[in-house]
Amino acid sequence: MEEQALGQESEQLDKTGNEEQKAMATPGDRLPTAPLNLFAGQSKVRSLVRVAIFLVIVFELGPTITYTLAQVIFGSFRVIDSPAILLFMEAGNLAILFGVTAVMALLEHRHIGDYGLPSQGILGKNFWMGALLGIAEISALIGLIAAFGGYSFGNLVLQGGEMLRWGAVHLVLFLVVGLYEEFLFRGYAQFALGEGIGFWPAAVLLSVGFGYVHLNNGGENWIGAASVAIVGLLFAFTLRRSGNLWYAVGLHASFDWGESFLYSVPDSGVVLRGHLSSALLHGPPWLTGGSVGPEGSIFSFLTMGLQFLVVMLLFPKRENQGASKIVVPTS
Repeated sequence: MEEQALGQESEQLDKTGNEEQKAMATPGDRLPTAPLNLFAGQSKVRSLVRVAIFLVIVFELGPTITYTLAQVIFGSFRVIDSPAILLFMEAGNLAILFGVTAVMALLEHRHIGDYGLPSQGILGKNFWMGALLGIAEISALIGLIAAFGGYSFGNLVLQGGEMLRWGAVHLVLFLVVGLYEEFLFRGYAQFALGEGIGFWPAAVLLSVGFGYVHLNNGGENWIGAASVAIVGLLFAFTLRRSGNLWYAVGLHASFDWGESFLYSVPDSGVVLRGHLSSALLHGPPWLTGGSVGPEGSIFSFLTMGLQFLVVMLLFPKRENQGASKIVVPTS
């Protein structure tokens, strides 16, 4: 009896203690929940929020800062046809883009090279292959237009040292442009959005955006923007197959350099000063691209199709396409 009484007394004390602990507990103690972390996990909501934050900063804050600084340094301007001004602005935008991406990488506990530009690929094999095929593509495109009477090289307008100087300025400019545009549309944004909705849906959305923003160029039109969107898918395809963006950067930079400087024609509706010759495009827009330049020509879609085939041959599909550190989300 005595032992039974002691047992009942012990149970009563335990119940009393538990009730006191429950009374003292906070709502958070009673219903533990994991903290919301926007920078971890692969849900669609997290991906969309992360990409939205990223794009607002790099599309709104970055260009505003660089444009304002350019106005202060170079004076007031309305049309950007100076390679020096464009280089300053693109380099500034690239620096801000790398900075924002570095912050996102830190928040997500990743390395910045995971987003498409691993350091071991700088000026490596993929870059030079892309550069060679970029020059080959623009040369083939100009050749097709010329074969139908739509292009004339004209006369050289640069000689000797001036030719080398302007050629180098354009080369540096378009290397920066290639880095900036590829890392902007197919770097962190492609990675984060791809985690939420799949690689190819993300690539399509970003490529459409890539084409749309080019409509801000004075001579651009919807046909040219469609061409840019398709080339965006080509660059995404090179990322998917090669595992990084270095091939795309090389191709992008050399194509633009050949178009703007070497063949001296509009690039997405923009004609820059310091080009090599007094070249002319003449003929119907379907042939020459009109104010857009060769990117708006019907032959541009043909040469892009050939580039897809080249990438398929250079980078055969593999089970594990992670040749570099980048993790390419699967669709």
